[in-house]
Amino acid sequence: MTSKIAMIQMDIAFGNPEENRKQAAAKIEEAAQSGSEFILLPELWTTGYDLPRFEDIAEGLDGPSHQLMKEKAVRYGVTIAGSLAEKKDGNYYNTLVAYDAGGERVLDYRKAHLFRLMDEEKYLESGDAKGNFTVGDVPLAGVICYDIRFPEWMRTHMLNGARGLFVVAEWPEPRIDHWRSLLISRAIENQCFVIACNRAGADANNTFGGHSMVINPWGEVLAEAGLDEEILYASIDFKEVEAIREQIPIFQDRRPDLYK
Repeated sequence: MTSKIAMIQMDIAFGNPEENRKQAAAKIEEAAQSGSEFILLPELWTTGYDLPRFEDIAEGLDGPSHQLMKEKAVRYGVTIAGSLAEKKDGNYYNTLVAYDAGGERVLDYRKAHLFRLMDEEKYLESGDAKGNFTVGDVPLAGVICYDIRFPEWMRTHMLNGARGLFVVAEWPEPRIDHWRSLLISRAIENQCFVIACNRAGADANNTFGGHSMVINPWGEVLAEAGLDEEILYASIDFKEVEAIREQIPIFQDRRPDLYK
């Protein structure tokens, strides 16, 4: 069964959750009315990397940005995912959440690998749980930006059944070639769909590279955005994963006894 995916490649108003919620709500509505079944927002879509102010602008998992995602998911009968600044027990996390069409939160994944070049380790705690989740009967996984540089972490999710890898990011433009190469590699080596939403625009310290992408299990790019704001669409059939994994059975041919 084919599913239509929408990636909202948006600029992010630095440290301004209210403005970002307003912008995201309009774009979610546009994506949903186009027939999308899964809508992906970028990393830290409510705040950007205003890390020093997370004490003031981060939310709990019942905060207003979560309520927006849940309400829109139910209203339009879609699944919505994106990462937000989370406040929990005096600590702060970069947390990817997903709400399904019934309004259930089916994922809350706290970024495992903190990116020192953006000072995440100075302000955030790292997560210690995997990002596997299920929508309908499709096993999926969600990760955040820097995570894709760790192929063993991506493979861990595939060994736990994932057929699609959802990636949210604020990936800078100077390293956009790495972004493309890493995402294509992750698709090929795991024989899975990769659906990746990067942000557009800039903050005081970085210009971001856009180029949100959808890649099939052969490593073919099905859709790719440019540098500017846009909603990128693609239609995919997760059943293709099983056929390709049967054709080249890399998961059956693994030698984990040697990988120590």
